[in-house]
Amino acid sequence: MSIRQEKHGKMLQKELAVIFMENRSEMFNNAFITISGVQVSPDLSHAKVYLSLFNEKNKEELLRTINLQQVLIRKLLAGRIRKQVRIIPELQFFIDDSLDYVFKMEKLFNDINKKDS
Repeated sequence: MSIRQEKHGKMLQKELAVIFMENRSEMFNNAFITISGVQVSPDLSHAKVYLSLFNEKNKEELLRTINLQQVLIRKLLAGRIRKQVRIIPELQFFIDDSLDYVFKMEKLFNDINKKDS
């Protein structure tokens, strides 16, 4: 990934985080969503957005809700970055399970430590 792609990805991550935070109650059922990463295509026209969904029981349903709001999210993003970029990227949303994996591993290690004690 080029430095240009990384800078663009960081800017998108920051702006999308603000959008998700400001519109959390009306668009996302008050879910706590963080943007864990953004990967941008070499031509900057597509972005893969990785979301961490905290304490959410039905993550797939929330992802469906987010995907239904995709056009509106892109429009809000355009309003925020229009003067900084030439192309507003098409957005694809994915669930990032890495944090859930970390919590699961910590719980396993804690359980092992309790058995050893």
